[in-house]
Amino acid sequence: MSIVRLSDRRLAFHNAVPLREEDMRAVERLGDPALLLVPNRLHRLDVHAFTERYPGLRVFTSRAARAKVWEVATVEGTWQDLPIDPALSAHPIEGSRFGEAAFAVHSGDRVSLLFGDTVMNNPPAAGPHGFVLRALGACGGPKVTPLVRLLAIFDRAAVARSLHRLAHLPGLCRLVPSHGEVVDSAAEGGLRRAADAL
Repeated sequence: MSIVRLSDRRLAFHNAVPLREEDMRAVERLGDPALLLVPNRLHRLDVHAFTERYPGLRVFTSRAARAKVWEVATVEGTWQDLPIDPALSAHPIEGSRFGEAAFAVHSGDRVSLLFGDTVMNNPPAAGPHGFVLRALGACGGPKVTPLVRLLAIFDRAAVARSLHRLAHLPGLCRLVPSHGEVVDSAAEGGLRRAADAL
């Protein structure tokens, strides 16, 4: 989960995950929960829990995921309908079967990009879990994994173009995948390599 403080100090949640009660209260002290960004239909598991806790939360997702997300919560709109805010902007990823977007979080002159499933950065892991990740080609990165290429992309060239455009965002300093570790150095180069590998 990523939490973005908007310019009016309200909070936007990307890929929301419930926390322990004391941690949820700590989050609420940061600002008023306002927006919930559901990256795709596979990330709707905890949407109901969040909208139950925060009835005023406005839910946004992609056009491709809207019907599935509606099954668990009222959807306010798609990425194109997000309220305009200097702290947060959506950048739809062309060629994504899931209709995913990357979200640019602006903090002064620094920009972080939040990803759903399109870009992952899973570290090598030991044990059965690590074996499965390695077998699926999901370790290492940042990268577009083979499984994502198979299930979530219909046009690799279009996704590559989108990632290259994102890599050139002024001030890009960090990639924040929903799966894996944050990339907080050489973010531009990492994203370009992920695009070139497609």
